[in-house]
Amino acid sequence: MKPTYHYTTVLEALNDLKEKGFDYDFNLYFEGIKSNPHYYTVEHVYRYEGDTDPDEESVVYGIISRSGKKGVFVAGFSANSDNEARLILEKLYIESYKPELD
Repeated sequence: MKPTYHYTTVLEALNDLKEKGFDYDFNLYFEGIKSNPHYYTVEHVYRYEGDTDPDEESVVYGIISRSGKKGVFVAGFSANSDNEARLILEKLYIESYKPELD
């Protein structure tokens, strides 16, 4: 499945993903993704950009594990955010993308 990318607020993204069954919080258990990234795919990416403050920029990822567990990970772009997590998820997102063959 081709991952989808949306622009929205963080709250709207979390609510939308919850309606789609993404209810697991991968922020609490991200070590599993770090140690076994090939077990996960990123299906949805929601990006939020603050109107005035760059520290308000964040991304919500909709992730599915190989076992079928659906969850979310919220990453920020501020200096205090977990850049390692964001880089791993960006790599997963890129690897998840498989363009439709004509």
